[in-house]
Amino acid sequence: MDTNGEIESADEEFHSQSGRKYRPVVAHDRAVLEMSSLDPESSSTSANAQSSLRKIKVSLPENMHSEERERSSLSPDGPQRESKLELFGFDSLVNILGLKSMTGEQVPAPSSPRDGEDVAITLGRPKAIDLKLGTMMGVFVPCLQNILGIIYYIRFSWIVGMAGIGESLVLVSFCGLCTFLTAISLSAIATNGAMKGGGPYYLIGRALGPEVGVSIGLCFFLGNAVAGSLYVLGAVETFLDAVPSAGIFRETVTRVNGTDSLGPIPSPSLHDLQIYGIVVTIILCFIVFGGVRMINRVAPAFLIPVLFSLFCIFVGIVFAKKDHPTAGITGLSLSTFKDNWSSKYQNTNNAGIPDPDGAIYWNFNALVGLFFPAVTGIMAGSNRSASLKDTQRSIPVGTLAATLTTSALYLVSVLLFGALATREKLLTDRLLTATVAWPFPAIIYIGIILSTLGAALQSLTGAPRLLAAIANDDILPVLNYFKVADGSEPHIATLFTAFICICCVVIGNLDLITPTITMFFLLCYAGVNLSCFLLDLLDAPSWRPRWKFHHWSLSLLGASLLIMFLISWSFTIVSLALASLIYYYVSIKGKAGDWGDGFKSAYFQLALRSLRSLGASQVHPKNWYPIPLIFCRPWGKLPENVPCHPKLADFANCMKKKGRGMSIFVSILDGDYHECAEDAKTACKQLSTYIDYKRCEGVAEIVVAPNMSAGFRGIIQTMGLGNLKPNIVVMRYPEIWRRENLTEIPATFVGIINDCIVANKAVVIVKGLDEWPNEYQRQYGTIDLYWIVRDGGLMLLLSQLLLTKESFESCKIQVFCIAEEDSDAEELKADVKKFLYDLRMQAEVIVVTMKSWDTQVEGGGGGGGAQQDESAEAFTGAQRRIAAYLGEMKERAEREGAPLMADGKAVVVNEMQVEKFLYTTLKLNSTILRYSRMAAVVLVSLPPPPLNHPAYFYMEYMDLLVDNVPRLLMVRGYRRDVVTLFT
Repeated sequence: MDTNGEIESADEEFHSQSGRKYRPVVAHDRAVLEMSSLDPESSSTSANAQSSLRKIKVSLPENMHSEERERSSLSPDGPQRESKLELFGFDSLVNILGLKSMTGEQVPAPSSPRDGEDVAITLGRPKAIDLKLGTMMGVFVPCLQNILGIIYYIRFSWIVGMAGIGESLVLVSFCGLCTFLTAISLSAIATNGAMKGGGPYYLIGRALGPEVGVSIGLCFFLGNAVAGSLYVLGAVETFLDAVPSAGIFRETVTRVNGTDSLGPIPSPSLHDLQIYGIVVTIILCFIVFGGVRMINRVAPAFLIPVLFSLFCIFVGIVFAKKDHPTAGITGLSLSTFKDNWSSKYQNTNNAGIPDPDGAIYWNFNALVGLFFPAVTGIMAGSNRSASLKDTQRSIPVGTLAATLTTSALYLVSVLLFGALATREKLLTDRLLTATVAWPFPAIIYIGIILSTLGAALQSLTGAPRLLAAIANDDILPVLNYFKVADGSEPHIATLFTAFICICCVVIGNLDLITPTITMFFLLCYAGVNLSCFLLDLLDAPSWRPRWKFHHWSLSLLGASLLIMFLISWSFTIVSLALASLIYYYVSIKGKAGDWGDGFKSAYFQLALRSLRSLGASQVHPKNWYPIPLIFCRPWGKLPENVPCHPKLADFANCMKKKGRGMSIFVSILDGDYHECAEDAKTACKQLSTYIDYKRCEGVAEIVVAPNMSAGFRGIIQTMGLGNLKPNIVVMRYPEIWRRENLTEIPATFVGIINDCIVANKAVVIVKGLDEWPNEYQRQYGTIDLYWIVRDGGLMLLLSQLLLTKESFESCKIQVFCIAEEDSDAEELKADVKKFLYDLRMQAEVIVVTMKSWDTQVEGGGGGGGAQQDESAEAFTGAQRRIAAYLGEMKERAEREGAPLMADGKAVVVNEMQVEKFLYTTLKLNSTILRYSRMAAVVLVSLPPPPLNHPAYFYMEYMDLLVDNVPRLLMVRGYRRDVVTLFT
């Protein structure tokens, strides 16, 4: 045994993916001795195990504290404590693997040693390979570099001169409040759990769903990419203004730049801007390719001169009056402060110089659009969330610190610039900051160049990571090229971002694009605020942010799109339209994913509230919707890969008006629940896929039960909640029961109908389901209703729902009523017509009397000879089969000395009543064949199973009723109305 306590072995060490060291297991190893000590029969080995425990130690990292070492040290009773976890089925790795799986990390399966090998474990956390950033370099510095830009240097003093000190303070406060509220919302969401790469996209997508997240995320990526080109052009133009001799091409134009000389002055050539812009973009791209380590080394080089230039500006302001002041600069003066307090909005030319004939008129809204880009950039830190050590601490602290720092800088600068120079000087000197800078103006040029290059660097760093995060979520297949592995640099995404940036640099004139970029940033801010508002308002159990200083009202205020319309309503519409197009594309082409977003929580709470508001009382007939319970596979066998009869979903859609309503598709698996639970889950997934494929709004449920009757009885009692319980049971008529000699079907079929009657559920049984038309098969003819008993209007309502479908919209409705006497026929017909008129239903009413039934059956008159022959043949066959079945029952009862038994219970058979039932169904069948042989579909009242009759007899009645009718719906209502006459 060596000095650090590892078990000696001649075999070579090897390492697992988790960083643990493995060595072969030998016969005297502690693990072997522990397992043998747990065996009550191996008492002899137990003493050896205890002695071995005193000699073996576990290697610990040297930097582990003494208390942790004591907790980690293994005492002789340690194995006994570990063994108690066997009751829960846990092993020693469950804590690590379980916690990692809860955070969504992909945990590799622990490697197991090969047979005949020993294992030695070194405790301790594996060292991180990737460089992670802290709050300062990971969030604060990137945000500060993005926020401090060229607008402060060349436009801020002009804004103070135009809006005055008072409205400038309001302007800065208004824009700063927008970003501050967004930073608060960002802090709350970012501290609500572990955060992966993607920054605001990750937060918005997990809160508002993948469609909203991808649409806003792509817009934000595009905004960052194009903003990088703006920063590059700003740096190049400032450089060429400061060093005109560096220009390759020379161009002289007449331009007023706010200096005393208003004559022709040289300006940078567009070609110079393009060439230098491309070179600078490529250099920045190489820095980004160097990774996080390279960016961290370069970032201070960009930021420190910027901060020094700000220091020089403030020093120059303080000493401006004493240090060779120029015309218009009064130094810090109270009178100048008073003169510049009020606003003076006016017309200017394109260079911003006051001109009564200028084409541009400035007001507060226009200044909001001009200044707002100076406060953007608060997402620069969250864009690099994958590179942060602790996102839950760094993002709130760094983002809010950068926001408050820059807002304070702007507010102080408003007061200083307003007291420094006259309004004319503020409006005509574009580079007033350079004019007053101490000790010389060149420092400001350096500050402008480095601030814009720093902002461009942060844009080129954050945008590729944002695009890679969107691609890694695998929502849009077209973005698969930009996927990167965890911890890798997004090189392809960086090249694509640089390509967009270079294209915009080549264009040169981005005046029409820049407002849209500002809109993209505002759209992202609105998405973050809306996400926090939704999560805070819903207050789901998983919403537990560490950042406590937030409220849904603040997020709602920050999510307001008012500032977008203040800047430019036209560009607001353009940006919203682009985001909507991306949303539509993602919803069609994107892969569905459930991220547990806030909308799902909202739907859940809305459903609960709606369910409670519905209560348990009966729904008014005006608000009654069919909620069918579709019995998928009750009779016979379907192919294994077909979870439901292909036409059942088509029929379920026919029971809804414009697709409104819910269907519950249920299938029953025979067997033991513990043995069939996994099969049930698989079958449920298949059934759900089938429902989605058929575009039917419904849910799938699979129930495991000992048999079909027991399963259905459980379903009919427990399925649904409150008033959202299914109210109609739909199933296929078992046409195959006699052909396949399935003797158990009659008892099951009758039991299901009786269960529905007891549970007060309506029943719709479909005969001829194989021929049921789909949405593309148009039907002609009539929909015939044989309205025999009061069913609450369900049959009438179903016929009207059928007419709303394209396949049946060309049909007409015929209602057949049964009158006992001829004298009652006309009165019944008038009453039914008046009733249908009050129900707003168009239908032809036909009254069939009992006497005409008798004429049809006895004489076959009225041209119904063929139908009479078919019905009579079916009637004779049913009589013969019933007589044979009854004879078998009597013979069995005499042999066993017991009463008549059928389906496991005693029955009383009244042969005269059986004949009467057969005769009634014969008359109804012959009437249907006479009047409705060519009907598109026939609806008839379903007779209930007679009490104390064998199920076999009832199946014979039903077979006789549906004989030779190609498409038939047998409908039985329940004890309530589903239609009403009143408005």
